[in-house]
Amino acid sequence: MSEPLAVRHQAWATPLRRPRMSNDEDARPGLSLTNRYLSRDGVPLIPVSGELHYSRVPRERWAERLRQMKAGGVTVVASYIFWLHHSPEPGVARFSGGLDVAAFVDLAVETGLDVVLRIGPWCHGESRNGGFPDWVQQAPVRHRTDDPAYLALVTDWFAQIAAAVGDRFAHVLGIQLENELYDQPQHLVTLKRLAREAGMSAPLWTATAWGGADLPAGEVLPLYGGYGDGFWVDADAPWDPTFRDHYFFSHVWDDAGIGADVRRAQAIEAASGGPRTPSDEFPAATCELGGGMATAYHRRPRPEALDVAAIAHCKIGNGSAWQGYYMYAGGTNPGPGLQESHATGYPNDIARLGYDFHAPIGEAGTLAPSHAALRRQHAFLSAFGHVLAEMPSSLPDVRPTGVEDSSTLRWALRSDGESGFLLISWHQPHFPLPAYRGARFRVTLSPSQVIEFPSRPIDVPPGTLARWPINLTAGGTTITWATASALTLLPGEVPTLVLLADDGIDVELAVSGSVHAITPDLTPRRFGGLDVLVLPATTAESVWVADDGTRRLFLSDDELQWDASGAITIKSFKAADVRVYDPAVGAFAPVPVPTPTTPVPVSSVTTPVAVSSVTTPVAVPRTAGSAHSPVAVPRAADPASAPAATPVTVSGAATPVTVEQLRPAAPTVPVSYGKHDGRPSAPAPEVFDELAAVYRLRLPSWAADPARDPLLRVLWAGDVGELRVDGHPVTDRYWDGSGWTVNLTDAGYREGAQVTLHLLPLAAGSPVSLPAEARARLAATDTQLLAIDVVEVSARTTVTVTP
Repeated sequence: MSEPLAVRHQAWATPLRRPRMSNDEDARPGLSLTNRYLSRDGVPLIPVSGELHYSRVPRERWAERLRQMKAGGVTVVASYIFWLHHSPEPGVARFSGGLDVAAFVDLAVETGLDVVLRIGPWCHGESRNGGFPDWVQQAPVRHRTDDPAYLALVTDWFAQIAAAVGDRFAHVLGIQLENELYDQPQHLVTLKRLAREAGMSAPLWTATAWGGADLPAGEVLPLYGGYGDGFWVDADAPWDPTFRDHYFFSHVWDDAGIGADVRRAQAIEAASGGPRTPSDEFPAATCELGGGMATAYHRRPRPEALDVAAIAHCKIGNGSAWQGYYMYAGGTNPGPGLQESHATGYPNDIARLGYDFHAPIGEAGTLAPSHAALRRQHAFLSAFGHVLAEMPSSLPDVRPTGVEDSSTLRWALRSDGESGFLLISWHQPHFPLPAYRGARFRVTLSPSQVIEFPSRPIDVPPGTLARWPINLTAGGTTITWATASALTLLPGEVPTLVLLADDGIDVELAVSGSVHAITPDLTPRRFGGLDVLVLPATTAESVWVADDGTRRLFLSDDELQWDASGAITIKSFKAADVRVYDPAVGAFAPVPVPTPTTPVPVSSVTTPVAVSSVTTPVAVPRTAGSAHSPVAVPRAADPASAPAATPVTVSGAATPVTVEQLRPAAPTVPVSYGKHDGRPSAPAPEVFDELAAVYRLRLPSWAADPARDPLLRVLWAGDVGELRVDGHPVTDRYWDGSGWTVNLTDAGYREGAQVTLHLLPLAAGSPVSLPAEARARLAATDTQLLAIDVVEVSARTTVTVTP
């Protein structure tokens, strides 16, 4: 038997300290910050923050988005306050309707979430001028400095924010100053003073610390980030080491890559020699772990759920005291021209309207697979964060030699010298990892306590993200170790430890010197005063843990939401199926779900999908479940000469949409629409209108009913897509091979409105960077790519129950 992989518990490097922040300055009863963690009412916790931009989400959806975040295990909602959105011209400050930040804060608090406001004044967030209104950007001042003329503008803006939020700052947990400011610590101090003088206050004042930022000591909590891929590198750039780093366990928190393109464009140098690890005064915390990734015209990364979850998982193993995601919920710009673009001097062309970000909650309000992948981690942090926060991170004796190392297992330990959690991360995108063969672990908690497990070497499959408990005690029983991931701990006369099997790894559990082989199922095993429920790996996507005062475990393939009231909202494309675990009887029971008043329309019909002539093949679905075969259609000058419709049979809640071509695309589109700083530029709106194909979508009558929550789904291939309602652009997207979902209610669709889909082909020789599958599809064409694979509309029911 080979030598076990070894790690030794490493104690905290510095003694426990309480900084001035939140203790002596802006103190709030029950809340305290240390150099290791945040605590509430004397109990350490690990917050989970998710970014949601209220000005990019319809006000009517705020409450739902906040419930979706809470159901995902998010405990803090963060949002930029974009000056550009609120004050388009001097003397105008709009804080009503979708810009009512006070109402947004109120809703967040009612939902049971803390709030962080990122007040800028420069925000970025892929917004024009970094969030400065044009009149501020064009002002004869030295922006983002202590220039008195600039500070005068900021003083007025901060006063407007303070007046709008009012006494709700008593419920605001944190305020971020500026964003990605690298070499002006005194300016951050000035901004903090101006904000406080305006009437803003919060226990935590934060600033982004990546890029070697020089921050004022003791004045701001440094926050870090981590993205596994990004649009901000050149189209022909390989997978950058600054991205690859985040798939490893490490005690280096700085990321030199985030914002490097903007620094270059604005001739701003990152501070040299800045700290790459958190200060001794504050804990390791993040605000921008990649919840997804925006899509620029020149580079279109498309992170998968496991990519997103692996980075977050590694940060937990690295010693994270705060998990913060950007973005957690996507959105739509509140108007065209508000985005970062080459035209405004930025290095990237971002879509004018759509800001989906491939986030756990997408632009349309639908959940991505990353929602499930992350909420399992967040359930773990909710249940065990109070002990995990006091556990420093220890790295193993043998660690990877660099980002190219794909043979050394990636793992870490968080422990307090008596108990802990062993974390394994064996996944990365682009360069798949092989199975790791013959793993066995030796964990030295103290000189007198060395634990070796499992009973025999195991193979670690690619894709494994494990959180294995060591000396975990509950109900008077100690689990010495287990090879299944800790999920949650349910209360009860006999508490229930819930573990989730890791796919491809046999479950063993050691108690009182005995090793038990466990077959995962839905039935608990009793060990002393503790029930242990080991869920099969196949349930991972269906697991929900509500932690709203009474911790509850649900299994459902439907979407669940909840707020602080304990009521569960269920959104389903079919008859809802939800089960809740009852610790008293040790079994799951169905949750009675009332029949919705507005049923989901179900079709099992043959409906024509008419696509008139284009110069390149357009793929339309043949039958449900069949391969999509391209149908070549000859060019026709008159839409009336369109060929006969191709029949499509679809069963279930999705109804096919009749697609009628109004105008074909140009027979040849350019390979390039120009460049800026070496990066391909997006076509100008007038060029897009000239070259794009135009299709009318004939929707079923029920698609205009908001009660049915109608969702339009488009699978297509090309370059740029835009959806319009009565000629008005409502959202857009750069093609990256992923599906495109639009909430028709949010898009303003009403019965009788004309919905048109505008698609621009992608030239075969285009230099834009695409995901591998999309690039392969483009390579299969000799001229240009334009295809419609599926256009369908579906409905969901919404019911609320109180289990």
